[in-house]
Amino acid sequence: MSYALRTFVVLGLASAHAAVAQDPVRIGVGDHTYEWVAGFGARPDGSDLGNTHGQIAVDREGRIYFNTDTKDAVMVYSPAGELLSTWGTEFAGGMHGMSLVTEGDQQFIYCAHTGRHEVVKCTLEGEVVWRLGYPAESGVYKDAREYKPTDVAVTQDGRIYVADGYGKSWVHQFDADRKYVRSWGGNGTEPGQFRTPHGITLDMRGREPRLVVADRENGRLQVFDLDGGLRAVVTGLFRRPCSSYVHPDGKHLVVPDLAGRVTLLDERNELVCQLGDQPEAGLRANNGVGKDKWQDGVFLAPHGAAFDRNGDLYVLDWNRHGRVSRLRRVAADGR
Repeated sequence: MSYALRTFVVLGLASAHAAVAQDPVRIGVGDHTYEWVAGFGARPDGSDLGNTHGQIAVDREGRIYFNTDTKDAVMVYSPAGELLSTWGTEFAGGMHGMSLVTEGDQQFIYCAHTGRHEVVKCTLEGEVVWRLGYPAESGVYKDAREYKPTDVAVTQDGRIYVADGYGKSWVHQFDADRKYVRSWGGNGTEPGQFRTPHGITLDMRGREPRLVVADRENGRLQVFDLDGGLRAVVTGLFRRPCSSYVHPDGKHLVVPDLAGRVTLLDERNELVCQLGDQPEAGLRANNGVGKDKWQDGVFLAPHGAAFDRNGDLYVLDWNRHGRVSRLRRVAADGR
């Protein structure tokens, strides 16, 4: 079998980094107020997670999946912060983007791997269903080595969209049978072009499905129809947006920003609030920040984010030690 699965039975997990806080840190505004859960996501033995450079996904059972660059390429946690399992030894170093997709009564994880130059469909336990290599038909690449996909989105009818964020800054479309359809973008600053299309998300908030591309080094989101037609450009709210994730209310969008904060948008893609803004510029987008400089309520380099069905928010900082945070949604009555 080409995958590795390791399961942990955790009894009375005690985080090596957790401390009982008398006054938990709260951030956000109004209905988007969150309580920072101190010490979430530690390994049972207290060791570092390893470089957290990837995405977060939450399944319908509430389990949280996120990436590290270690042999535990995908780590699976409970909402309580218990490590349930890990998988992906063969994917160590480069498992970067994940999209959790429901197909019939099953859920699958579609993964973009920068170092293996491919997209992989896996079961939730890590068994590989299929692999999709580089789009030679696009005419963009000399060979697979130039293709370094960072994220993948899948429509309800199975169309696949891949963002080549670390390669040549194109978005590629495939049909439900993994046949190449089209490409758009390329490196540049004009609307419709990209400088690191780092994340891509299927957005079902409107009347028609859209694709939201986090155009990181242009500091903007770009919104496309499913045929690659540009529909909107969202600017002025981001430093280096990495990806996006739709809130379970079907109205809001969260955007993790590598330069030290997380942004929430409403259904019109207008600003609701920004969370955990890092005040020290030298700590933003800095992979090497030591644990002595970590602070509850403040991010370092948000790289991935996802909501669970209760509206709790999980954020993955790009950090060599590994940092994942849970923000528990606070109800309108403050509880």
